[in-house]
Amino acid sequence: MQKKLFAELGLSPELLKAVVQMGYEEATHIQSQAIPALLSGADVVGQSQTGSGKTAAFAIPAIESVDVRVRAPQVLILCPTRELAVQVAEEVAKLASFKKGVREIPIYGGQSYDRQLRGLKDGAQIIIGTPGRVMDHLDRRTLKMDQIKLVILDEADRMLDMGFLDDIRTVLKQAPTERQTVFFSATLPRPIQELIKTFTKNPVNVTIESQALTMPAIEQVYYEVDRRFKLDVLCRLIDVEDFKFGIVFCATKMMVDELTEHLVARGYAADKMHGDMTQAMRERVIAKFRKRGLEFLVATDVAARGLDVDDVEVVFNYDLPHDGDDYIHRIGRTGRAGRSGRAITFVAGREIYKMQSIIRFTKGKIRRERIPTEEEVEKKRANSFFDSLRQTLEEGKYERQDALIGRLLDQGYAATDIASALIHLFGEEEVKPVQGPPMREQRPAPRRRDDDFRSEPRPEPRPATMGTGRKSDRESGALSHETGMVRLTLGVGRDHGIQPGDVLGVIVGITKLPKETVGVIRLQTKQTFVDVAEEHADLVVTKLSGIEFKGRKLWCKRAVIAKPEPS
Repeated sequence: MQKKLFAELGLSPELLKAVVQMGYEEATHIQSQAIPALLSGADVVGQSQTGSGKTAAFAIPAIESVDVRVRAPQVLILCPTRELAVQVAEEVAKLASFKKGVREIPIYGGQSYDRQLRGLKDGAQIIIGTPGRVMDHLDRRTLKMDQIKLVILDEADRMLDMGFLDDIRTVLKQAPTERQTVFFSATLPRPIQELIKTFTKNPVNVTIESQALTMPAIEQVYYEVDRRFKLDVLCRLIDVEDFKFGIVFCATKMMVDELTEHLVARGYAADKMHGDMTQAMRERVIAKFRKRGLEFLVATDVAARGLDVDDVEVVFNYDLPHDGDDYIHRIGRTGRAGRSGRAITFVAGREIYKMQSIIRFTKGKIRRERIPTEEEVEKKRANSFFDSLRQTLEEGKYERQDALIGRLLDQGYAATDIASALIHLFGEEEVKPVQGPPMREQRPAPRRRDDDFRSEPRPEPRPATMGTGRKSDRESGALSHETGMVRLTLGVGRDHGIQPGDVLGVIVGITKLPKETVGVIRLQTKQTFVDVAEEHADLVVTKLSGIEFKGRKLWCKRAVIAKPEPS
């Protein structure tokens, strides 16, 4: 059976809105089969591994079944552990966020009875609990079953292994006879089959086989990353590993837009692809990506379906995929045609439980790795610059400057000092440590000699030039090298903790001009050169002059054209 879009499953507008907000675009295999069956009122037996997306498969119909006018338990979801009960409750809460009047409550051992009693008394309709604590509430008569119309057993085989068989049987006996009963289980041992036979009526069987990962050429790792530092860690890993061609998967279209802008502002040649783009736009981006006109494609799962590019060297799961099936699909974009590949996943906070589920589902070897330090980034940066310099020397493809060097030697400077000074001038960005908050990195410059950052992707480097012993006007930042652009000077630079994205943000935010108005952003030590569209240059100067920016009063003016030195 093919996957379906959630819009095709007959959900209410409130549920569809929640699904979109959570980043779901396409239902998993088990969701595509189980949700319509449950919405029709049938009993269901779902056999699938954890990580297949089964929580939403039963949570969505559970929410749809609730009558908000009735302030009493209507859905009971049994889970084997408190961790799973909390995880399911969180998923239900997110999916029910636009369903006014729907309340859920987790009840499990180790939590205060008072809080659970208060939630039950306030009229929670969806109860998510462990068998032991549910039995306690039944014995105390604090949980009433007379209005229950749907009972769901999640991971039934684990509850059997933990000795809850008698409790499950008791709960099912106390629930009203006219109800829906749902079993989800990775395996169906005989005791579970007997429960199904006794307590269900003509159940619909939904079976999703666990998929063993058959891509040994893909090296898979994950990093536990605070959500606030995902962007910085992504850039750090790209820089340390020197990735040049990859796909970054995000959960939502909004995140795709935001991340693409951040990557472009930091100097990466990146573009985006998601469901809000026309087919013609998608095809243009894909064509550009295939021709290596981009370094990184940022995309949602649905947008990347059918993307066939053989030489992708890395896939980043910037947001954790919803299930193991999507994980397999994502990382399958790399390691193709006999090539090796890398798959890197970011895990934030309690997502570690979901990551463990994906590992079990895929039966893959996904190891946890440590985030590289700033020192490791700088060492890699210096090594890259060294390799680039050595290659240039070996190839001999450079303009000789014997006269200039001879003049310096005649003035008593040592050859090693001259070389060090030149490396400092032209390789500063490759080897100089970046000062800033923890895990905040700029783009290293092995692929770009001049620390230029553009609002449009540009994969090819622009080499620095040396002619008269000083940088040309263009290189010094006085002139824009793009037709129709004017170069401005801002009175802030690297020493003030400025990033290229900060400059782009303040211009766009203050002037309300589109970001396409801004071109190259080139950071200097105490000032910054920025290209803007000529017709808007005066507006930018007027709006930015005198504003408070990064704790400083900002000055902004047109760059002064440097006069050539007399010969």
